[in-house]
Amino acid sequence: MRYFILFLATISFHTVLSQISSPLPPSTPITKTITFYAKDSVKITADTYFLKDISPTVLLCHQASFSRGEYIDTAKKLNALGFSCMAIDQRSGKEVNGIVNQTALDANIKKMNVGYAGAKKDVDAAIDHLYELNGKQPIILVGSSYSASLALWIGSENKKVKAIAVFSPGEYLKNMNLAEAIKKLRIPTFVTSSKRETEPVEKLLRFVKPDYITHFKPQVRGVHGSRAVWDSTEGYEAYWNAFKEFMLANK
Repeated sequence: MRYFILFLATISFHTVLSQISSPLPPSTPITKTITFYAKDSVKITADTYFLKDISPTVLLCHQASFSRGEYIDTAKKLNALGFSCMAIDQRSGKEVNGIVNQTALDANIKKMNVGYAGAKKDVDAAIDHLYELNGKQPIILVGSSYSASLALWIGSENKKVKAIAVFSPGEYLKNMNLAEAIKKLRIPTFVTSSKRETEPVEKLLRFVKPDYITHFKPQVRGVHGSRAVWDSTEGYEAYWNAFKEFMLANK
């Protein structure tokens, strides 16, 4: 009996040891908060959700008055699909989900917070950063509200972006006609919005070749921006499934 008990104890010890030493599941991200700089010296703060052995491929950009906290849950959902992600604070924004926009604070101190269009410098710098980490392979750019407009603009001219997904884009950028500026958009583009924004979004994209556009039109009222895929949003499942299908198709 003594030897049998010792045998069971040995098995139990090795089982526990195996569980401790076993690697994390593939979809478990290593999360960090990092900083880097835009070309005009504004310090950009970002949260990384990087999967082991998977190069970062998705850049997540928030809506007006928000921060990188907009993507706390969305980034983890994308991790589960096999994407490594980075969510940034842009110089135009404030706070959401308890996370204060640090890039906006730095830009304010340096008197370089020049509104929505000025935040393009932050997105450009983040694309460059991810592009290098991704072995100089193009990335997927995700935008929400005004950053959705930036994503369309950037996606029409930046070869480091291979696909874009945008939530509630619009003519939010001063001193430019976005519909005209994105005529040359030639990469896969997912677009969605609240139900009442559907027609304005169609108008915005009227000059882009339909072959490049995947437009998800919600049947429910929906919401503005990427909150559409938050679990707390009515009808989020349909939003998420459409978004997920597009992302996996362009992985």
